[in-house]
Amino acid sequence: MSEVVYEETATMIAAGELQSFVPFGREHCRNHPNAFNLQLRELQPASELWSSDGAAGLVGSLQEVSLQEREKECWQLRKGCMGVREEDVEFEEELYTAGTVVVWSQGSRTQASNVYKAFTVDSPVQQALWCNFAVPQNKKDEEEVEQTVCIVQGSCVNVHTVTGKDFISPLPFQVSNVWATKFGLLLERKNAATDAQLGPPGEPLPTVFSMLHPLDEIAPVVCKPTGLFEGSRVQYASDSTMKIVFSCSQPSLIVSYDTLQGIHSVWALRKRSSVLRCAADPCGTPLGLMASGFLTSHLRNISRLDSPVGTSSPLHYSALHSHQSRMTTSSPGLHSRIHSPSISNMAALSRAHSPGMAAPSFSGAARFNTSFYSPSPRGHHGLLPSPNSTVNETMLVPEMEPIVPDLCMEQLWSETITAGCHREMSSQASKVFLTSDLCENCYLCFLVESHQELRCVKFIESNDTSQLIFASVTTIPAKDAEPLQNIDAMLVLEACGSLVLYTGVTRVSKVFVPGLLSPTFSMTNHLPHLSTPVENISTPANAGSRHLQRLDEAVMPSPVSELRGPNIKHHEASFLEDYTFQQAMPYIHALRDAVCNRVTLELSSGTMLRISIPEIATSELVGIFITFCKISTHIIMQVLVKWYNIYNAPGGPSAHAEWSLFVTCFMTLMGYNTDRLAWTRNLHFEVPLSPVIAAKKARPSDGGSDEDWEYLLGSHYHRQMNSQSVCGPLESSGSNNSLITDAEGIPSLRLDSAAPLFPHIPALFYVLHLLYQELQLDELQRARASSLVCLLQQLARDLQLEEYVDLYWRDYPSLISGFNESCLIDQGKTHLIRPSYLRAEPPCVLSWLSSCLRGEEVPPFPYLPGICQRTRLLVLSYALYIAGDENATSTDVSKYLAKLSAGVSKETASNVIFPPYKFTHNSLFTGLGFTLKDLESVPFGVALPIREAIYRCREQPCSDWLEEVCLLIGRQDLTKQAHKMTLSVGSGLSLEPPATTEADEEEDGMSDIIQEVTGLIWSQDLRVQEVRRLLQSSRPVRVSVVQLPEVSDHEYIEEKENKLLQLCQRTMALPVGRGLFTLFSYHPVPTEPLPVPKLNLTGRAPPRNTMVDLNSGNIDVPPNMTSWPSFHNGVAAGLKIAPASQVDSAWIAYNKPKSPELANEYAGFLMALGLNGHLTKLATLNIHDYLTKGHEMTSIGLLLGVSSAKLGTMDMSITRLLSIHIPALLPPTSTELDVPHNVQVAAVIGIGLVYQGTGHRHNAEVLLSEIGRPPGPEMEYCTDRESYSLAAGLALGMVCLGHGSNLIGMTDLNVPEQLYQYMVGGHRRAQAGANRERHKSPSYQIKEGDTINVDVTCPGATLALAMIYLKTNNRSIADWLKPPDTWFLLDFIKPEFLLLRTLARCIIMWDEILPNTDHYDLLKIRSYEVYYITAGACLALGLRFAGSANSDAFDCLYEFARTFMKIMSFAGTAAVQTGYYNLQTGLSMILLAMSMVMSGTGNLKVLQLCRFFHKRTGGEMNYGFHMAHHMALGLLFLGGGRYTLSTSNSAIAALLCALYPHFPAHSTDNRYHLQALRHLAVLAAEPRLLVPVDVDSLKPCYALLEITYKETKWYDETTVELMAPTMLPELHLLKRVKVKGPRYWELSVDLSKETQHLKSILSRDGVLYVKLRAGQLPYKDDPQGWKSLLASTVNHRNSGVRAFKPDAISTFTSEPALVSFAKFFCKTSEEMKHDSLVLFSAMLYECVTQECPEMLPTYIAVEQAVGALRRGDLLQTFPLWQMRLVVELWDSRVLRGPANRHDTLLTSEFLPVMKNMVDVALDGWLKGEEDQECCCSLFILAVFMIVYSPLLYPMPLVVLCSAALKLTWRWNTNDSQ
Repeated sequence: MSEVVYEETATMIAAGELQSFVPFGREHCRNHPNAFNLQLRELQPASELWSSDGAAGLVGSLQEVSLQEREKECWQLRKGCMGVREEDVEFEEELYTAGTVVVWSQGSRTQASNVYKAFTVDSPVQQALWCNFAVPQNKKDEEEVEQTVCIVQGSCVNVHTVTGKDFISPLPFQVSNVWATKFGLLLERKNAATDAQLGPPGEPLPTVFSMLHPLDEIAPVVCKPTGLFEGSRVQYASDSTMKIVFSCSQPSLIVSYDTLQGIHSVWALRKRSSVLRCAADPCGTPLGLMASGFLTSHLRNISRLDSPVGTSSPLHYSALHSHQSRMTTSSPGLHSRIHSPSISNMAALSRAHSPGMAAPSFSGAARFNTSFYSPSPRGHHGLLPSPNSTVNETMLVPEMEPIVPDLCMEQLWSETITAGCHREMSSQASKVFLTSDLCENCYLCFLVESHQELRCVKFIESNDTSQLIFASVTTIPAKDAEPLQNIDAMLVLEACGSLVLYTGVTRVSKVFVPGLLSPTFSMTNHLPHLSTPVENISTPANAGSRHLQRLDEAVMPSPVSELRGPNIKHHEASFLEDYTFQQAMPYIHALRDAVCNRVTLELSSGTMLRISIPEIATSELVGIFITFCKISTHIIMQVLVKWYNIYNAPGGPSAHAEWSLFVTCFMTLMGYNTDRLAWTRNLHFEVPLSPVIAAKKARPSDGGSDEDWEYLLGSHYHRQMNSQSVCGPLESSGSNNSLITDAEGIPSLRLDSAAPLFPHIPALFYVLHLLYQELQLDELQRARASSLVCLLQQLARDLQLEEYVDLYWRDYPSLISGFNESCLIDQGKTHLIRPSYLRAEPPCVLSWLSSCLRGEEVPPFPYLPGICQRTRLLVLSYALYIAGDENATSTDVSKYLAKLSAGVSKETASNVIFPPYKFTHNSLFTGLGFTLKDLESVPFGVALPIREAIYRCREQPCSDWLEEVCLLIGRQDLTKQAHKMTLSVGSGLSLEPPATTEADEEEDGMSDIIQEVTGLIWSQDLRVQEVRRLLQSSRPVRVSVVQLPEVSDHEYIEEKENKLLQLCQRTMALPVGRGLFTLFSYHPVPTEPLPVPKLNLTGRAPPRNTMVDLNSGNIDVPPNMTSWPSFHNGVAAGLKIAPASQVDSAWIAYNKPKSPELANEYAGFLMALGLNGHLTKLATLNIHDYLTKGHEMTSIGLLLGVSSAKLGTMDMSITRLLSIHIPALLPPTSTELDVPHNVQVAAVIGIGLVYQGTGHRHNAEVLLSEIGRPPGPEMEYCTDRESYSLAAGLALGMVCLGHGSNLIGMTDLNVPEQLYQYMVGGHRRAQAGANRERHKSPSYQIKEGDTINVDVTCPGATLALAMIYLKTNNRSIADWLKPPDTWFLLDFIKPEFLLLRTLARCIIMWDEILPNTDHYDLLKIRSYEVYYITAGACLALGLRFAGSANSDAFDCLYEFARTFMKIMSFAGTAAVQTGYYNLQTGLSMILLAMSMVMSGTGNLKVLQLCRFFHKRTGGEMNYGFHMAHHMALGLLFLGGGRYTLSTSNSAIAALLCALYPHFPAHSTDNRYHLQALRHLAVLAAEPRLLVPVDVDSLKPCYALLEITYKETKWYDETTVELMAPTMLPELHLLKRVKVKGPRYWELSVDLSKETQHLKSILSRDGVLYVKLRAGQLPYKDDPQGWKSLLASTVNHRNSGVRAFKPDAISTFTSEPALVSFAKFFCKTSEEMKHDSLVLFSAMLYECVTQECPEMLPTYIAVEQAVGALRRGDLLQTFPLWQMRLVVELWDSRVLRGPANRHDTLLTSEFLPVMKNMVDVALDGWLKGEEDQECCCSLFILAVFMIVYSPLLYPMPLVVLCSAALKLTWRWNTNDSQ
């Protein structure tokens, strides 16, 4: 054995927390309603159950069952790891199995155990285990780990994940064991005795299989044993003698046992690599993979159904040949066996034979035999019918791929077999585990029970960490063992029954279990074996050091023989000796279930106890120190073992004595005699006597003695108190002299150079010094620095490092003055290793930072990685902020930091220290997880420059900084922005629309507009309520008709109903506008149907409010009058749903109405879902279901909806869906389908939408010919041809949208020429291609001849041309569309076509559309052609400036609208002459154009016009005009003011479809344009409203925005100011959007880089979080800014501080710290002095106005430091250091010039005042006016000031020195008197 075991024989430690242990699952199973308990209840009637006999019987049977169950029960424990963060409570998890129940429970020290999950399965559980499966994520390479419980039954594995997924994986063979690994499950097949015959000759079947995921195939594992030569064979893990005994994930290892040779092997488990892939090459490399057939299916069948017949070899061969035929063999054995395991076996088999499910894996048989050998003919003909097998053979041939193995086991190590017969064969390891020692060496340990020994194999990672290298084996005699992960140790149960703690292979000590005597301390051996040293009966002086004798360097190996031999060691008790005792007392029989540092002891009596083994250190300081003193492995191991034994001795010290104990132990190990040093001698007794000492010392009396008094007088505390008296220093100087002479005489004050740590004293001292510097930078740890400084000063004195002693003296003058002993280090035979980095001048982090502030050259500061994190962080931040070195955190780290590896060598810091972050300023902190909370614990002087840097970043942050960075700089607005909230109901924003009072008002479908936002946008009036009133259609209308005297009652009723019919034309047109108004304003509840407001077509007649109805039969009502209005009502209701809502297929189907009359509404609802993108979630089955119903409206809504949802995607499934409805897209020979005309129109538009902008050749060609589709015979294509031709034109325009002359591959189609011909007429061209046959026979009704019917084709062709050449500014095409030059030629063109041509020409020449008001005088021309041309130009102007709210465009359009109104008012002349209809059409178009320009702004002038037209119901004001006017109203308030229109190509196309200037004449009119297309305007809407939301109140508010436009050819770069909430211009026009001060913190979004950030803000309801500055009020409360805190300085002549009233603080800041401070410290009371009150108020004012509440503690700390200096009660100089850093920062700012003075946080007069107070205090000291006690401490301070800080005190050095000397002299003379 290569490594020896270090033994510390006579020590013992105590285990803590003894408690009895019962698995929680056992208790739970008693109450669990499992099959057995239920069975009992079923067997006995209830009456019997409760009778006495029945109860007794039940109890008896329950007892029986629990005994049986307990035999089968098993459990395992692990450390809780489910969804727990580091700082959360540590808990344990238990997985308990009994019978068919598995219970997973959790419990911790503070919380009782509770069931997390319980599972019950059908058949008995063979095994239950935790396992993590890796699920690969799509897109990326990373994998997500899924935590599961796997329950193994006979025939399947149930896998239950933590997230609630359940899988059942059938097992293709019987499993003996299952193991959890890093990659998934490993299954061991049960080896049948006849395995050898199963496989082909010489090829045994695989025994180990892997399952990487419950849904994956079970694949064999290949193994790669270590060979002597390079290419060792890769083969199946098929060795039946190999048993797996252990698996673990980190590292990925398997331990196996060879039953034949009796040796253990270790394997690395990894994913199959390329080595294996080449093994399967056909080139025949002899790597031993079983040919191409990887796994045979008979493996699955035979090993499962091990039938009696199955042993004969012929059957096996035939089974190999065809596994299915084997099932048909009528062998009685087989059939009797099949049904026995369980039904699920058969299920697994049947699943196997269905080719679709798992065919590849079961096809092994065929692959196997075809490639390898021919089956035995005897077997083939003798037992099996031949035809069957041939059939199966052919069936299996196509499935010839092998099952590729997933995992590979690579052998790393195996035990060596000892030669000869000296050693009997080892049994299989009963327990295997990994452990590590205190020096982080790793061991793999396995317990061999036959030899009663634990074998520990040390292993290390190779340099490239790719491989594990196994080194030496050490044997420890053991009966049982368990690892203790938390404390890097293991607990070993020795053969004699005693518990021993080991760390790695080093023996630490025995473990004493209170309340349980180990046989070692039995009654028979009441005397110790060895005479104990006298020191063990300890006295107070040496109690702590009783184990601190010099460590024995000679350590003994412990071979196995020693334990077995007759010479039992002195500390082992003889087993026989104790036999009598053990009969009576239970002894420890086994160990199990180790978790962290807890372990269960199984006693011989069957009970179990749970104990915990103590930690190595609880004090953080001791812990840090232990971590970094790992110098030499061997020595540190001794040190740590020694310390562990002392610290954890039975009844050991309390936690607060730990540091003292550690110092004593540590110094003893360095060679000090701690009894002779005064300060260490008295260390222990500053705390009560520890129980162990008290127990051992016989106390004479309770009354105390003289010794106690002497002890008290000699205590360190007594001397520390004395040192502060006037005579203190003199006394100590006297004692100093005596001590020195004393030291010279007494040799025992020399250090023992043989002590183990003696050579390393300098290195350890340096490490401790750096630790001390680190603690100085943490306010919470600084108290510990003072306890560390005692040890440091002693080491520094003895190493004769004067400068270090000086440094400690300056830091703690009153403390250090009491220490004056020094010990001699024998320089003659010195073994000291003085490291190169131990310099004479001590590294002091505060003076380093001070030099940095003064701008001096600074040397790199030494630091220890992992321990001096704060030092490193602060040094680098100073380098970055103060020295201004941008590369300080990346390339220049070594300029500022010198990295020491753990106390051995010096190396410069490498770039690895800091990954280069994206943001230089703040990422430094966030990358290290540094928060504002951490900054609070940095001393105020050190933190000030960092606070300044943070403050500056807070002033001007970037919008794309990470959330952690925003949190650090205190910008909650930006942090909140990263959380992606919307303004919806139920988010963090409390913006639920208020419930209206009247019940009927709620049903109008417009109650979801967020009124808090609209109330801010339009705060001066009630325009939103007015729009709601105009657009509501759910209440009856008012029908007021005056009954004239001559009108009869019957005629009067008729008159009222006619009036109602007129009003209903308006009501039916409202939903189109309402859909636009309420766009995307509602988030539906998934459990409730969508509320659809009803379309109310009744009226009420005043004065009696009588009902007027159209169904009375008095007047003729057109049939189907309400079908399209109902459709529009459904669309309006559906458009309310926001795109971000949770909508799924089930909810869409759930909304389907029961009554058929609501089918039209539902059709509209489906179209709306397409427009807001939710229809993609509708299942294909449902789409098919809706279309097969044949309901025309549903088909239209569905086709348009699905196409809109798939806009521009060229989706094939949607294309097929649409093509069925378009005859032109079907093959010529296909059956002609009877598709309604309107559905065809919708399908054609659908093709345009799905292929928008793609320039798809085939569709373009078909659509081009469809524009001019001639009418056919049998009345085909004869009705409403105009709408179909228009649809084809629009669709063609969309497919080739904006392509212009760049139509790739369409030159042969001559698209523009063809369209021009459709526009102006001429000879029809011959039909080309597939549709030639279709149009052969002409129509019998419509005689068009060979010419094109321009009336049908012109609109579609014109718009197609316009959309293809949209924005191309192509003049030649535009000239085709010019209106004729003469009045005569004008008469040849329909006026409507003039409107379209003008519109088309303008949008082609996009850049030339300008709002010119110098138009011709329309009042004079009075020609309806000119009116139409004007309307077309206005519409083009509206499209060009859509959504821009451009005032010039609006003025121009408004001017035209007024002109048209004037012409209409000349009722007699002009209106009659030009026709009312023409004027009204033009006016409607102009109104639409105006509302497009002002879209979303709610402009009042447009609203007035809309309201004016809303009231006009008589005359020629038909359904179409009402629709146009209310659409204009909807666009004006688009989405409740949150949306506006875009001018992208796609948006213009959608608007052309929606606003086609021919509106329907009545509600069923679809002749010229399909009504459903009016809703496509939604596709042009985009969210551009920016809503500032106050981050504190979460309410929308006003904020000033500064918007910068990019430069264009029309204007230069321009900046405008807007008050948000406001509509932003189109983002591509903008350069920057900025929230302006002074009310709110500034925030800038730069759009020149990328617009995605702003787009995501706008898409989430435009919520932009803003944070109000302190001292400011929101614009709503203080519009002029006169009430703000800073404004008070303007009103009063005196300063702002005096005007400031602390009571009013809560109005200006919500910071709780500031509010509380004002309440308690700034109000007059008896305790508060006036001066303090004024000072505190000034501080508060400063913090509020400067917006830095975090500076308040700094102000207070500065004040306290100066106050302590003035009173002279400073015991340490630390606060003065901080003052000095503050002053130096101030000076460095002032030196740069007065301009920089405003950069500092301490800007006011505060700092000069404080500095002046320091000067006054020092002046007073110089003059000697203060009393002497003050002078004593001030003397020390003055020295500090003189030597260190010429800056703080600018007096000449000589003056100060002479003053100091004079003062000292005077002081001494006073004392002598």
